[in-house]
Amino acid sequence: MTFNAWFECFSGCGVRCDLSEIVYRCRACGGLLEVRHDEEALRQRPAAEWRTLFDGRFGRQSGVWSKKELVLPQLRDENIVSLGEGNSPLIRSDRLANELGVDAIYIKQCGASHTGSFKDLGMTVLVSMVNEIRSKVRAVACASTGDTSAAVSAYCAAAGIPSIVFLPKDKVSIAQLVQPIANGAITVSIDSDFDGCMKIVQEITTKDSSIYLANSLNSLRVEGQKTIAVEILEQLAWNPPDYVVVPGGNLGNISAIAQGFLLMKRLGVIDRAPRLVCAQAAQANPLYRSYVGGFKDFRPVTAGSTLATAIQIGDPVSFPKAVKALKETDGIVEQASETELVNAANYVDRFGFFNDPHTGVALAVTMRLIKTGAIPKRSRVVVISTAHGLKFIDFKLRFHQGELPGADRTLRNTPIEAPADADAVRSAIDRRLPA
Repeated sequence: MTFNAWFECFSGCGVRCDLSEIVYRCRACGGLLEVRHDEEALRQRPAAEWRTLFDGRFGRQSGVWSKKELVLPQLRDENIVSLGEGNSPLIRSDRLANELGVDAIYIKQCGASHTGSFKDLGMTVLVSMVNEIRSKVRAVACASTGDTSAAVSAYCAAAGIPSIVFLPKDKVSIAQLVQPIANGAITVSIDSDFDGCMKIVQEITTKDSSIYLANSLNSLRVEGQKTIAVEILEQLAWNPPDYVVVPGGNLGNISAIAQGFLLMKRLGVIDRAPRLVCAQAAQANPLYRSYVGGFKDFRPVTAGSTLATAIQIGDPVSFPKAVKALKETDGIVEQASETELVNAANYVDRFGFFNDPHTGVALAVTMRLIKTGAIPKRSRVVVISTAHGLKFIDFKLRFHQGELPGADRTLRNTPIEAPADADAVRSAIDRRLPA
């Protein structure tokens, strides 16, 4: 079977471009592009065969490239740049489900990836395409709040392609800053927020096509990230969950995940798609504000300071795609305060997890929606964890040292100091350990 994909105007102009072209917006209307697939050809393979094919590949190769037919079918295999991305754990916690009062809750650990975030899933696709057209490209560039820059720099380093990252000064963690530096990226610290960095990288890549844009404005990124949905289905034996909760910043990920589920539905692999929930930090909530108004309009905001730095974005590029995704999945948008995200992340740590602040936003929203009944008790819920908690050690330390405002004191856990005496140590343990 021969499968094909191409860029096409998201707004419906009908303008098409080859995936090898360096283009980020529709040349007719200036709108967003998306990757479209020849679904008639894909439907020639029966749904049962798709399930069998993917089940046979699961865990044996990249979680993205094991689904190459749905991602970049025309890409030559020798140009694939992979660092073992995907195949991340989907961890079920019966204790947490019992505490929250739902049938089942899973956390999809997308941070268990090479650079520690879900961004690897999209970057393997984008950099692989650059590898195929590298005679046209001098470097790959991105604006980032941390995770995108880590993925760009790692995948470009693996392929021997120069990378450039634009970071908002003093707004990323040390762990996130050191990753692109270690991989040899040209790292530019800009005295602005993410939205300011994004404007600069778009201007540079528009004027110089040899510098290739790696942000989610480039819809190749979405193609890799949509495999999160297919992977969840594989891990749940093709039985879709009822709800999937996704942290939302630039909004590429929720639209990608929706595309994955909806494509599986159109191919008959599943009979229904889950309802998607976009979780935003209250300090950076333009999608939530639009949702409350029925999506009648969109007004960018100046993002306030939030511990969820990766989603501290006031003017998300993928807003139209996110709205479409939410409408097509009967989705919900909810927000979480700083106090809520802090306490949710650290509360769920007590169930064996190690949550970053962005996952804290998704968990806080999940807990609120269960409490209000918006997520019914008899639901199976998947929460997307977008990054590894080890990237945010300072967030954890500050919580347990009592330095975060609004933190639940009962969740704090500090080391016991004791003399080198067994009786004294035993006494100290007894004071902490319930009888």
